[in-house]
Amino acid sequence: CMNFMLPFSYAWGNFSVLAVGIWAIVQRDSLDAITMFLTGLLLTVLTDVIHISIFYPSHAYLSDLKRFSIGMAIFSLLLKPVSCYLVYRMYRERGGE
Repeated sequence: CMNFMLPFSYAWGNFSVLAVGIWAIVQRDSLDAITMFLTGLLLTVLTDVIHISIFYPSHAYLSDLKRFSIGMAIFSLLLKPVSCYLVYRMYRERGGE
């Protein structure tokens, strides 16, 4: 997000899901919060794939900073299925079916 290589929708999407995740952690009895967090995580997986595939720079314009930023975006994308699984377990613990 700090390199401004990806559009602002990438940052807004991920930061808004982060805010919903904080809400879901703070309100332990709310099933709606955890459902919104899980839905948001699943949507950001899809949008992250689209953002990275469309806005990936060509090799000629790939500096070290851009390479690091894309690497961190891909690393975040790889960790999201693990996060989805853990959030789903929290959803089941709170009474979701």
